[in-house]
Amino acid sequence: MYLNVHSCYSLRYGVLSPEQIVAAAVLRGITALALTDINNTSCTFEFVVRCREAGIRPVLGIEFRRDGRLLYVGLARSDEGFAGLCRFLSECSLDGHPLPDTPPEMEGTYIIYPHAVRSPEKLRPHEYIGIRPNAVNALFRSPLRRHPDKLVAWVPVTFLDRDGYRTHKLLRAIDTNQIIGKLAPDQHAAEDERFFFPSELATLYAGCPELLTRAAGLLDQCHTDMQADARHNRQTFAGSTRDDLQLLHKLALGGLHRRYGPDNKEAAGRVRRELDVIEKMHFAPYFLITWDIIRYARSAGFFHVGRGSGANSIVAYCLGITDVDPIELDLYFERFINPYRSSPPDFDIDFSWDERDDVTDYIFKRYGRGYTALLATYNTFKGRSIIRELGKVFGLPKDDIDRIVDEPLAVDKHHPYARHIFHFGKQLDGLPNYLSIHAGGILIGERPLYAHTALQMMPKGFPVTHFDMHHAEDLGYHKYDVLSQRGLGHIKEAVDLVRANRGVSVDIHDIPRIKEDERVRTQLRSGQCIGCFYIESPAMRGLLSKLKCDNYVHLVAASSIIRPGVAQSGMMREYIQRFHHPHDFQYIHPVFREHLGETFGVMVYQEDVMKVVHHFAGLDLDESDVLRRVMTGKKKSSAAFARLRQKYFDNCGARGYPEALTQEVWRQIESFSGYSFCKAHSASYAVESFQSLWLKAWYPLEFMVAVINNFGGFYRTEIYVHEARMQGARIHPPCVNRSRWLTSIRGEDVYLGFVHLQGLERQLALDFITERERGGPFRDLADFCRRVPADPSQLDLLIRISAFRFTGQSKYELLWERGAVG
Repeated sequence: MYLNVHSCYSLRYGVLSPEQIVAAAVLRGITALALTDINNTSCTFEFVVRCREAGIRPVLGIEFRRDGRLLYVGLARSDEGFAGLCRFLSECSLDGHPLPDTPPEMEGTYIIYPHAVRSPEKLRPHEYIGIRPNAVNALFRSPLRRHPDKLVAWVPVTFLDRDGYRTHKLLRAIDTNQIIGKLAPDQHAAEDERFFFPSELATLYAGCPELLTRAAGLLDQCHTDMQADARHNRQTFAGSTRDDLQLLHKLALGGLHRRYGPDNKEAAGRVRRELDVIEKMHFAPYFLITWDIIRYARSAGFFHVGRGSGANSIVAYCLGITDVDPIELDLYFERFINPYRSSPPDFDIDFSWDERDDVTDYIFKRYGRGYTALLATYNTFKGRSIIRELGKVFGLPKDDIDRIVDEPLAVDKHHPYARHIFHFGKQLDGLPNYLSIHAGGILIGERPLYAHTALQMMPKGFPVTHFDMHHAEDLGYHKYDVLSQRGLGHIKEAVDLVRANRGVSVDIHDIPRIKEDERVRTQLRSGQCIGCFYIESPAMRGLLSKLKCDNYVHLVAASSIIRPGVAQSGMMREYIQRFHHPHDFQYIHPVFREHLGETFGVMVYQEDVMKVVHHFAGLDLDESDVLRRVMTGKKKSSAAFARLRQKYFDNCGARGYPEALTQEVWRQIESFSGYSFCKAHSASYAVESFQSLWLKAWYPLEFMVAVINNFGGFYRTEIYVHEARMQGARIHPPCVNRSRWLTSIRGEDVYLGFVHLQGLERQLALDFITERERGGPFRDLADFCRRVPADPSQLDLLIRISAFRFTGQSKYELLWERGAVG
């Protein structure tokens, strides 16, 4: 009977979470109901799971609306039907077409039209007309009465009670950007769209009980077998599992020889062990697809950094996905993948900010439309923004809204409506507002993603799923994180500038050589790192100076302990103290000396939990990683945590440890959860920091110009310009005959780009640069004016910043001449 239920993912319309919907259904004794969010499928799987847990049969569907007008509701009789509904909604979004008045034929679906929108004679076999409770009595004199087999009871569910109805109306006012008093009846749901009890529905449809029977019959015909399964992901790269494994082995062994030489038995043994786990867990396609993404980027001349927990893998290192040697840093593969880990692995691959979209475009074209999508995130109503939104729809003046926001406790100063704002603000808090794009997560499916979600085209030109990374993980999807950062832009442009300015080609990927470069180590030890990725902040430069850090291992630790959690816990201070006085403290147990010796017995990384729990308490590495994840997350009440905690204490007792020692080590592990950081992540950043340091140490001018041109650093642009001057550059203001849009360098002369000139039109700058390249340098102001059409105000701007100083004329003379020319 419940064919049309809205959750809060009917954005700016619904008010009920999937949990609230299912709880209300249980209270009403309902055994089946259909989720049909408006042009949305965000919480489909969560709804399915919650229904099954409550003994309710879930039915899936979508309510289709165009410009706010209800067109029809689609119900899926099967998973194939749901995929058809998702495909239909997706293709309209991807192709930029409005939803049609009549949907196409979709196998395995029912379509329900609103009352009086469709003539019964025009209905196809799978189509019906929904009759609302308030239209039942009118049926006795309606032509629809002659087509009873095409009529069903239709009772949309949007809220539970009158308070929910008011919250819904506020959402509609926010969505339509108007005062709530001006909200038209057709812009919000009717007050009877609440969750009726079955007995209430029987009363409402007493005149035509067959409508309820027919609606229940439709629900009975609808089923879903949607399950979480890793097989939702792309299952092969080369076409078959056998071919994938052969290719992965070849690439890994080739990389092993390249990275470690022909006779490194330790590395070879670890490669074999990792390959066995990868094969067992069927992750070969995941590694190969990531390798393929890197391969494309390199073919296009793009730089990348492979980081995150993926850097724990020696296979990833041998494939060139990362540049972090896990043997050098004693990184555990089990931190990345292990048989006990329920969540899928993920590589974080950084590209330059101006190259990431090209890589993303390759992935979409390589794996196909419908099979590939970015992950969504939900922008939610929260905090002060709720007060401002509600203040506007209640019609409050801006000053009154500001007062409520700035002085929430000063009740005596508030507008009388403030109490309503706070009341309904609690109802809106946390509700999804609109879909946005995840920082870099990409899904690649074995089947079209429409099996689980519709797709929505975003302004960037790439579609997103309707669900976020948590729902994707619950379904068993593995995401590929393709991210962007400015640091790689610095490095790549610096390499290009060195080649152009000095005629030298540099190899920035010879990491072992860069790590041992004495000039780089001196630069690091001095803390002179302005412009260098991740280590240029005053706090970080101060820490490097205090530690006299001059090697990779210590930089990895420094990159971790500088983070707020470690510093606030006091462990950064303890680390510095032990670093300078390594003989003035005692390790709590020999395990700490053996396995945390490089950090002087201080837990700095997430991996340190694994080391201590494994070597001190004897838990398997796989179990140690599960415990680490629980300790650093929010599931300390879980059964897994209780089991592993008990095993820790049991094992310590069996090993004869004193109770005080066992408790102290556990205390340190527990307190660690507040400041944990992945060592592999820190190590990956440290590699990029060394690359930046090497460029600054050997080619400081080109490097600083690259930093200026890529923006986004810790400091304002003028600080980087000053740093370039301190490194020996001659800084020149923008010049129409020498400067470009971005800052450029010739020898030791640095010409600031026109991009830094506030008020200058970008197109004008590009026009006169193009004209200069075509017709040669401008001879004087008159020549410039003849060749480049420019607004007088723009010419004045160029004159005032001395962009025509090559003429030898003063600004006053040029302004006078501009007036004469104009």
